Formats: sequence, structure tokens, C-alpha cells
Amino acid sequence: MLEVRVTKSLGSFALDVRFQSPTPGVVALFGRSGCGKTTLVNIIAGLLAADTGRIVLDDAVLLDKERGVDVPAERRRIGYVFQDSRLFPHLRVAANLRYGERRAPPGRFIGMDTVADLLGLGALMARRTHQLSGGERQRVAIGRALLSQPRLLLLDEPLASLDAARREEVLPYLEGLRDHLAIPMVYVSHNFEEILRLANHVVLIEGGRTAAEGGVAAMSLNPGVRSIVGPDAVGAVVEGTVAGVDADSGLTRIRVGQGELKVQAPRAAPGAHLRVQVLARDIIVAVQPPTRTSVRNMLAGRVSAVSGDDTDADLISIDIGGALVMARVTKAASRELGLTPGLRVWALVKSVSLRSHTFTAP
Repeated sequence: MLEVRVTKSLGSFALDVRFQSPTPGVVALFGRSGCGKTTLVNIIAGLLAADTGRIVLDDAVLLDKERGVDVPAERRRIGYVFQDSRLFPHLRVAANLRYGERRAPPGRFIGMDTVADLLGLGALMARRTHQLSGGERQRVAIGRALLSQPRLLLLDEPLASLDAARREEVLPYLEGLRDHLAIPMVYVSHNFEEILRLANHVVLIEGGRTAAEGGVAAMSLNPGVRSIVGPDAVGAVVEGTVAGVDADSGLTRIRVGQGELKVQAPRAAPGAHLRVQVLARDIIVAVQPPTRTSVRNMLAGRVSAVSGDDTDADLISIDIGGALVMARVTKAASRELGLTPGLRVWALVKSVSLRSHTFTAP
């Protein structure tokens, strides 16, 4: 369990954030630039003093201002990965990693071989940092932090300086760390796709304050999150279990709510837990059972809410039996179809629309 409750005044900016999340797992701090995410992780790390508050990781009290407890940064056993890798340019990769080892307390549980395997660093050990790509440098920085044997890993927008290709290179390694190491992580980002792939708990920060927190599926429906991600990325996140492979199409079948989604996930084994982002722009709403259509996914449900999205469109929330999806339709279509709460409808979504939006869930 990670419990954070802190305040900090910096000139005209006031931070007042509190959240509590289960561990191990990945807690995502999400919000616009300037909302206080980096200030918060610096306080958690012990690099910046809080005015008031309390930070507890499992049974270790790292900060309790009322009781006069403030564990120094070097004794908190927290690994920190910054936006820029901050590697030592005069050292080779292996020596950069060994620096992390030298900072470790007795009783190591993460070895060099494990880190090299999980982060794909074996072939890079003899290189100097200027010979590495941006993605490779960040992987080395993550490895160095892990070799310090942290009980918490802080990652402050570690992919922000990378282009899309390098970001896609690093994300699978971060997923591997999440799935294979029992180290809780706090991941800072304003990129919801990264959070969708990595996190199991999201804390939304607005203007230095906790606006909302919860699981990824619930937070994907939060209006504050929707306002940040923009209209094209508005949608719902649903999670389900792999039921098998559809014999006709070869697509993977995922049980979601009381229905199934067919997606392209060829390496997903039966019983695996997957997370799917279903964008509102990709859903077609029908008020009668569809027939003879190329769309592979038809989820039966009922309208749970209708809200204005902009001057020309509505967002239709559809309960598909324990899970919610959202569809964006024009106001004219909404009126013509009589889309009101309680109406039975079918949500149609093409499998190709889900191709790059299906991930392994934590």
C-alpha cells in the first residue's frame, strides 16, 4: 500500500495531493503540464521538503511531519528515472549499471543478469552512452535505478523526450518490469496511451490538487481525463479474459461484460487478461439487431447516459453488462434513433479499429 498526503507552497503555486493505492502495481500520475506531478514525485523521493503531510510505503513511514519523521532521500530506497537519462557520459553501459549496484543496501534481490535480460541490455554493455539511441539510454537509466534495489520506483515522464518509434521500443520493456518484478512504481505522464498500457491505478491532478483517482477503466470515463486526451482519444477502457480463437476469422475472443470482443492478439493465451481501449469515434450504434455486416464486434447493451460532447455531437454511454463503452454520434442521429437512457442498443466496432488498442492488463 502506498499512501501519500502532502502539501507544498512554491510561490503562487500550491500543491495539495492525497491518494492511496494498492501495491505492487503501477500508479499513474496524470495531468496537464504544470499541474504539480514532478513536484509531487520529488517530495516522494525526498528531494523536496513537504510543508505538511505523510508518506507511507507498506509498513515503512517515509514522512510524517506531525511526528517529526522525514527519512533522508538516500535512505528511502527509492529509484528515480528522470525525463533525461542522466547517465555518466565518461562510463560505459556496464559501469553506469554498476553505479546503481554500489548504491544498493545489503540483501540484494535484483541481479545484473536479471536486469540485462528484462531490459535487453546484454549487447549494450561495452558501449559508451553517446553510442546509444534515446530509447537505449532510458533502458540503461531504468536498469541503474533497479540495481539500487529500490522498494519503490519513480518514473517522471521517462518517454517524453523520445519520438514515437523509440517510445514503442521502450514500452514493452516497462510492461515486462511490471509483470515480472514485484516493485511498486509511480509513473508520471500526460500521455494516456502510456498509462493505458502500464498502470492499474490513476491519480488525476488538476491545478496541484487530486481531482479523482481509481482504476484505469473507471478513470477513462472521467470528464477531466477526457478533457486532457482530446476528442479523438475519448473512449472507454474495458478489461476481459481471453476465451479462445474464433475459428472463422482467426481473431482472439475476449469476454467483456456479457458479450465478446474479437481482436487481433495472436500471442494471447486462453485465460489471459487483456485491456482494450474502445474509442468513441469507432463505435456505431444500432437500435435493431444488425444483420449481414462486415463488422465483427456487436455488443448488446442499454443506453445508460446521453451527454453533449460538442455543438454537433452527443456521447452515448452504453452498459454492455457490467462494463461501459461510449459512442460519439451526431445530435441529429441521437434524436432520430431516440437514444435515451434505458433503450436497448447494439454497439458495433470493427476489429481493425482495436488493432493498436489491445494490451496485456496488469
